[in-house]
Amino acid sequence: MAFDPVEEIKLFHGAINALDFQTIENYFADDATYVSNGVGSLAGREQIMTAFRKYFDDYPDQTAIDMLVEKVSPRAGRAVWSVRATHSGTGKPLIREGEETITFNEDGRVTHVQVTDYQAF
Repeated sequence: MAFDPVEEIKLFHGAINALDFQTIENYFADDATYVSNGVGSLAGREQIMTAFRKYFDDYPDQTAIDMLVEKVSPRAGRAVWSVRATHSGTGKPLIREGEETITFNEDGRVTHVQVTDYQAF
């Protein structure tokens, strides 16, 4: 069966929405990079997962909806999403909208995530 980046992004985002950290971690290649205008540049699965865990400690009630997931190459896809969450410490709401391009290697692991927030409130 041919690799489908759209299906893999949907599964990856499903794991994130379920806070399934083991599955999230398994998606990332050891040398993955994650670049976001919100969190900066992260290098390596360990650093990425540390950031994920901290983010979800702060925003455990996050709900994310993909409005569009499309293939951009045989091993990459683009997702346009909307996020709603509440900070666990301050109670301040977080509303984010943006997009990300996710690139996979030949083993189906995420090698690069490029996140662009349209706006954060």
